Amino acid sequence: MPFYKYKKKSIDKKAIDFAQLKASNLGLNPVKIEGRLIAKSWWGKAWNTNIESYADFSNRLPRGKSYVRANTILDLKINKGTIEAMVQGSRKNPYIVKIHIDEIERFSWLHIVDFCNHRIDSLEGLISGDFPKELEVLFTDKKYGLFPSSREIHFGCTCPDWASMCKHVAATLYGVGARLDDNPMLFFELRNLESEELIKKSMEKKLESMFKNAGKKSKREISGDEIDDIFNL
Repeated sequence: MPFYKYKKKSIDKKAIDFAQLKASNLGLNPVKIEGRLIAKSWWGKAWNTNIESYADFSNRLPRGKSYVRANTILDLKINKGTIEAMVQGSRKNPYIVKIHIDEIERFSWLHIVDFCNHRIDSLEGLISGDFPKELEVLFTDKKYGLFPSSREIHFGCTCPDWASMCKHVAATLYGVGARLDDNPMLFFELRNLESEELIKKSMEKKLESMFKNAGKKSKREISGDEIDDIFNL
């Protein structure tokens, strides 16, 4: 992505529509934005709010927002630690964006599990974002949160723009927020985390608290199968 001064070009909507149609025929998975809102769910909005909180990204995010709204993302794949996208730019051939997200450090994960305690009651509540307001820090805290910090996000693009972040990368990051609307569990896939573990650890700590309050000592750890039965996981 070489850095150079460029004139702001308008996005050719007809070309994008054709590219979207072609992408669908190729079995790709485009990001389609309807209306002005890029994300509507708690997960999508929280993801976008997180990336907008970093000054490192501020210069290029507005252009990325325009690109994702124009439905330029012809394909977006989210896997463990990686985001790959095909983004239509001003040239005929789309650009390839690759983003790597560092794994969460073990001490951070243990802190998160401990903080969670028995505040998440079900996997359904976790998926829908229906949990206590104070638990949002579990994801958004700059030091221990589950959302990646700017230093944990590494990216590259095949476009000729060598700026720290090109508009195609920025559009892809916003595209993740839109994709989380459809499937919030992709967040846990991206961060290589087991969402069920938060529920199970939460239940274990709740039982430990119950035993402690009852004045009884117990080393019993509830099994995964038992918690699965309780929460229908």
